[in-house]
Amino acid sequence: MIIMKSENALELEKINFACETGNYHTFCPISCVAWLYQKIEDSFFLVIGTKTCGYFLQNALGVMIFAEPRYAMAELEEGDISAQLSDYEELKRLCLQIKRDRDPSVIFWIGTCTTEIIKMDLEGIAPKLEAEINLPIVVARANGLDYAFTQGEDTVLAALAQHFPTKSKNYEMGDIELTKHAPLILFGSIPDPVVNQLSLELKKQGIKISGWLPSKRYTELPVIKEGNYVCGVNPFLSRTATTLMRRKKCKLIGAPFPIGPDGTRAWLEKICAVFGVEPSGLKEREEEIWEKLKFYLSLVKGKSVFFMGDNLLEISLARFLIRSGMMVYEIGIPYMDKRYQAAELQLLEKTCKEQQKPIPIIIEKPDNYNQVDRIREIHPDLVITGMAHANPLEARGVNTKWSVEFTFAQIHGFTNSIDILELITRPLRRNQKLERIGGSLYTNFR
Repeated sequence: MIIMKSENALELEKINFACETGNYHTFCPISCVAWLYQKIEDSFFLVIGTKTCGYFLQNALGVMIFAEPRYAMAELEEGDISAQLSDYEELKRLCLQIKRDRDPSVIFWIGTCTTEIIKMDLEGIAPKLEAEINLPIVVARANGLDYAFTQGEDTVLAALAQHFPTKSKNYEMGDIELTKHAPLILFGSIPDPVVNQLSLELKKQGIKISGWLPSKRYTELPVIKEGNYVCGVNPFLSRTATTLMRRKKCKLIGAPFPIGPDGTRAWLEKICAVFGVEPSGLKEREEEIWEKLKFYLSLVKGKSVFFMGDNLLEISLARFLIRSGMMVYEIGIPYMDKRYQAAELQLLEKTCKEQQKPIPIIIEKPDNYNQVDRIREIHPDLVITGMAHANPLEARGVNTKWSVEFTFAQIHGFTNSIDILELITRPLRRNQKLERIGGSLYTNFR
């Protein structure tokens, strides 16, 4: 912890960053197919990889396989890897079959580690093939070389941002006649009910959203022009933000992310400030939500939590939990973009100061072996971790919560704050029930 002292007392406490570059575990980023194919309803995702990729998708997403999902594997065989077969002809055959059987509005080619290693020129093949078959093809290298599985979505959205249609059925972002402010597009894949909630909150402030990336359908994507404003809703989309700024010349609104009542209010206030709008009723709205969370707050107050690091949501979740009364010992995170998360880090510092809690250390690329030693030493009430470590830690008497659950849960906006605390308190409530029935508490690290 870096502490700056005046002559008499503590003056300022800053966030301490560290990097261990150790062994850590996360899902493969091609898992983003699981939620993106459902979000973009007229799409088809073709994962180009080996049997290993196919086994992963089958095991991770197999519960959906009977619904004939809109994704498939293009399995690379020896002839593909040794260049005995034509990549173009093989991909053409598959894409024509997809077009005939599924009739999508767009096909996403998801590259994998193997396509990187053998230098398959997917970006070179796609433009020629999409012109021949008259169907848009978006190439995204969402492979296992990234730090976290959520970065798969970041890669796909960054590729999609460069592949926007020249015309849109629903939006024309250059046309600002219907709004009193410059066009605003929000980026990040969240469920449709949450999209509606955030859109409504902005509408209450007199701000109209011109479009979403991704949209519900590829044909509804907005046309982005230079000077448009963009704002992210997830902390793992730094590549998409960079693409929108550099390639599309958009203006990024750097705001905390709308996770928890405090984060949602700060997110809305920052957007209002950019457009010169005086926020109305946000303080009361936040206080109303905190009042509704009283039961859960009573459960977490004074409890401690340790983030091992998995999905890049760690900073936002830690900030919300500190505001909820918890103590956060350590925030492990696979990758940290300090520029994209600058506003979130500032809000974390502010929250710790207001709650009179120490600022947790942030460890990038944490070594899981070292983390286990630290968990043994400090005995946190809860450890938020990936599934690889959950069972081993539970076997040693440590309460755990799968970090992947926060990826798939509805955690954005005011009203969904209760879902975060529902997940967080589930292991703690389980302990209370065990205690009532005479069971031993499940808290000591053996």
